[in-house]
Amino acid sequence: MATTDYDAPRRPVVELEDDSLEQLQAQRAAAQSPTVDVDEPDGDFELPGADLSDEELTVSVVPMRSDEFRCDSCFLVHHRSQLVVHGSGRRLCRDCA
Repeated sequence: MATTDYDAPRRPVVELEDDSLEQLQAQRAAAQSPTVDVDEPDGDFELPGADLSDEELTVSVVPMRSDEFRCDSCFLVHHRSQLVVHGSGRRLCRDCA
């Protein structure tokens, strides 16, 4: 999709009458013809479901702070300002409540 610069000066109406229909169509086609840059694959890629059993993943785990809670529905950790306690005792975030 082409972007429009609304701050750019516009051509006067008189100039539009001078352009032929073929010229206008050629200009429009040139402006709308997408140029696609296709990257060739390097050949070194992994398919979904590939065996990653020999890979080691190291992630630093940050313990939950005293002012945070885990939502019983989405299991995400939120700040206690997002806490909503239902009558059944479930601790939910505002998004899940």
